[in-house]
Amino acid sequence: MAENNLFTMLFWLGELTLASWILSYGAEHLSEKFGAKFVGRVLLSIATTLPEIAIVIYAAAQGSFGIAIGSGLGSNLLMMTLGLAIMLIIATTRLSKAPLKQIDVSTFKNDMIFLILAAIISFVLFLDGFNYIDGFIFMGLFAGYIVLSLYEMRVENKYKVSNENIGKDTNNNNKELIVEHSNSNDTNDDKKKFIKAIVTFLLGAIGILFGAEPFIHSLEGLSVEFGISAVVLAVIISPIAGEMPEKISMMILARKGAAGASIAIANVLGSKILNNTLLLAVAVFAAMYSFGFHKVIEITEILYYQIILVTIVTIVAVLPMFRKKIGLRFGMVLLFMYIICIFIQFLFPQNMH
Repeated sequence: MAENNLFTMLFWLGELTLASWILSYGAEHLSEKFGAKFVGRVLLSIATTLPEIAIVIYAAAQGSFGIAIGSGLGSNLLMMTLGLAIMLIIATTRLSKAPLKQIDVSTFKNDMIFLILAAIISFVLFLDGFNYIDGFIFMGLFAGYIVLSLYEMRVENKYKVSNENIGKDTNNNNKELIVEHSNSNDTNDDKKKFIKAIVTFLLGAIGILFGAEPFIHSLEGLSVEFGISAVVLAVIISPIAGEMPEKISMMILARKGAAGASIAIANVLGSKILNNTLLLAVAVFAAMYSFGFHKVIEITEILYYQIILVTIVTIVAVLPMFRKKIGLRFGMVLLFMYIICIFIQFLFPQNMH
């Protein structure tokens, strides 16, 4: 029986991983039509969070609140340690096409502050359980982050346009004609690429929605068979599939040099802010939809320890970024942190209820 549950879980984990890879491909090509920082913060962050959203919705709707919240916590734990570590190792070594000594993160100060505040707020609100008021608070925080991202995108675009106007050669009429002719020839190709990106993105999203529910069932069955809390399994295993699009995007972007690494950082910070706002709001509203408006997602002993660990890890991982530059040494520290955190998971009380 245990072997069947393990095989089933691995099958659906593979299905979710494949769907996440397809989703990542579509999201990356869609992102070419928008600004880099906004893409990393919002578009890619929302796209790469879809697997987690699907898992959280199905888990919360079925009353598996430990898996729902644990999946989100595990995502933060994974990407703020192992995810960032992998990205830094790639970007600062020969694995990159244009290796960097360090990555400048000074432009993400607002994101870092927002992430720390969101992590602390979610921890405080969870002490008496999540209810509908908390759900609206999380949606408000998410909306605030989107507004901040849009505002900074507008400022950056104005600055970019201003610089382009200053450097424009107004006397080169022949060059303008060549550019106009080139743009007309590329229009059809751009449309085809855009349609392909949309179709790929939708296929990935459908695959994720299709695989989320059976994956949760197999996870619960495996936890019973092996006597390991479903929450612990959700924290460790769910993010493997849930974070696959983000990990793939980060590795691809990290190999592209400074610009790609910058988008990858924006993606990590943005998606983790989404986990502490939108993802928790989704869990609350899914619980309300299935069990009534006043349903409260109560904190359990194991979730209490989990959220303390993840909050501490988030703060410890973000604080060094305020030095404005991070490099390979910081990546190795994060990698070590992830190994320690996985070991700590099995020291927590294995509450099976």
